[in-house]
Amino acid sequence: MKFLEEFGRYINFLKRVFAKPEKHSVFVKHFFNEAVLLGTNSIGIVLIIAVFMGAVITLQTAYNIEMPFIPKYTIGLAARDSILLEFSSSIVGLILAGKVGSSIASEIGTMRVTEQIDAIEIMGINSAGFLVLPKVMAFMIMMPFLVLLSMGVGITGGWLAGSLTGVVPSADYIYGIQYAFIPFYITYSLIKSVVFAFLISTISSYQGYFVKGGSLEVGKSSTKAVVTSCILILLFNLLLTQLMLA
Repeated sequence: MKFLEEFGRYINFLKRVFAKPEKHSVFVKHFFNEAVLLGTNSIGIVLIIAVFMGAVITLQTAYNIEMPFIPKYTIGLAARDSILLEFSSSIVGLILAGKVGSSIASEIGTMRVTEQIDAIEIMGINSAGFLVLPKVMAFMIMMPFLVLLSMGVGITGGWLAGSLTGVVPSADYIYGIQYAFIPFYITYSLIKSVVFAFLISTISSYQGYFVKGGSLEVGKSSTKAVVTSCILILLFNLLLTQLMLA
């Protein structure tokens, strides 16, 4: 029953979030601010994760298929498909659930316990739409760009690791990442990234919006937002994979 109560309140919260914005000019201003805070400021951690992720995948693949009858370009092929299909969307989503999700939950939770949200409501403004909608839209638009960036950097990181360590010649790796390429894999990852961005932003906002108490409860809501977002990312990753690739 507790789950149904939370789910129903979450759905009602989403209805308020996606109501008509108070003023389009104010929404656009907040949208670009959130795009910088949630998207642009996450580029650094995405780059670091992607380059090491690509390097590790390449090296592990190379060390596990050291057989004379398996061509070297298979390493580039395996690294490409692993990065495009899974790691660039799912791993980046999980990392950003911690970074972005905790930030959103803490910000909105602090506004709730300091009664700033109550002040917005008193002025007759839809606080859910005013505070949350720009975050959701900005993150849903920025997340695919972050995933595309992680794809390119991850594959480049794999190439650098393979070339510098000598486990796979550069020409073989490049041939492998081009071999039997399926463009739909990129579309699939971008669709997943938009879904993950929606889950992270809305769940984190929900946890912060309904927090009660003081700073301790704000911290607990941030933790709950990250944990819930990660679980749902894994669940929807499974569902979307079954729906789109089966």
